[in-house]
Amino acid sequence: MSDVTPTSKPDQPEDRSSFVADVTGVGRIDWRSNILIPALAILSALVVGAIFIALGDLDTLRLWGSDPGRALSETFGTLGDAYGALFRGALGGINPISETLTRAAPLILAGLAVAVGFQAGLFNIGANGQMLIGGMFALVVGFQFDLPLLIHIPLAIVAAFIGGALWGAIPGYLRAKTGAHEVITTIMLNFIALRLVDYLLTVKFFQLEGRNDPVSKSVLDSARYPKLIEFINPRYRVHLGIIIAILVAVGVWWLLYRSTIGFEFRAVGANPDGARYAGMNVVFLYVAVMAVAGGLAGLAGGDQVVGTLGRATSGFSGVIGFDAIALALLGRSHPFGVVAAGLLFGGLAAGGQAMQATTNVGIDIVQVIQALIIVFIAAPALIKAIFRVRAEAESAQVSQGWAT
Repeated sequence: MSDVTPTSKPDQPEDRSSFVADVTGVGRIDWRSNILIPALAILSALVVGAIFIALGDLDTLRLWGSDPGRALSETFGTLGDAYGALFRGALGGINPISETLTRAAPLILAGLAVAVGFQAGLFNIGANGQMLIGGMFALVVGFQFDLPLLIHIPLAIVAAFIGGALWGAIPGYLRAKTGAHEVITTIMLNFIALRLVDYLLTVKFFQLEGRNDPVSKSVLDSARYPKLIEFINPRYRVHLGIIIAILVAVGVWWLLYRSTIGFEFRAVGANPDGARYAGMNVVFLYVAVMAVAGGLAGLAGGDQVVGTLGRATSGFSGVIGFDAIALALLGRSHPFGVVAAGLLFGGLAAGGQAMQATTNVGIDIVQVIQALIIVFIAAPALIKAIFRVRAEAESAQVSQGWAT
């Protein structure tokens, strides 16, 4: 049965009040749930991550039977070295901050793509595929047209958004017209996009001349995002993408909380039947939401192609689209929360490499910490119980039809 087929009307007073509260913000969870719970989730993840680091140090573990005092000292020394290197690699100087911001930019944009879907009750797992298609659109504009920088860069940005929006609109249309759940369709479209890009990168039009592997032509300099602090040192990679990401986050905030269509997005997320009863076109809104979400993910793909890499390679989106789900959850689906979460995950990614290079702790521990953050965010009642926090921390339903 299609999810957009009306089943009931919110004609009960309590239904109306709940619907209005969800959309206008009346009765929302307090600051503890928006700030304190995520902060405690991060702290808990770091503590559990420290336990894994300690358990992975086999030499120190052997000392616990013969010299517990020395073992304790060495364990804390290992943890101090690991987390110290993680912090220094993320924020310990201009170059670490540059790497953090460079990695954060596509994460923020992809996180916004998932957050917009959450606001409308849709679970967009297709950010990776949308990134790939958006990046390919930006690639074509980037190497095919020789234009002035002030025209070329905006054109590449628009192309990335359009490519991602077209790919995102497909599951939105399928959800609206057939009831096909967006989780399934977006996952399938991820694989289609991945293999389609792999194929396109072997086509003469895209492939770098003289190469047999899937590597594209380079983007022209006039389409590349300029580096922001290259004048200090050419190796500092942070570029225009981080500014674009922050500006887009502000734009998404305005769209969701200050525009009519943003109100309708949130209304259909709070109660599709209530939105329809109020006269909203739910079919159009589902397609529009997924198109906007796809466009934002497309901007993340464009950031990779015309910003960081300067070309497209197989799977250039990496796992950013899947990390975006964690960002949206950690940021409570709020644009500014997603920015903060993106900076955190960008710092973890940059610091993880420094930690691996200077200590015996592998970079995989960063992925463990990220996964633990998701676990604790998804189980706020556990955080409440551990830290005895009094807050409305119930897990939110982010997808209509599935209590995700």
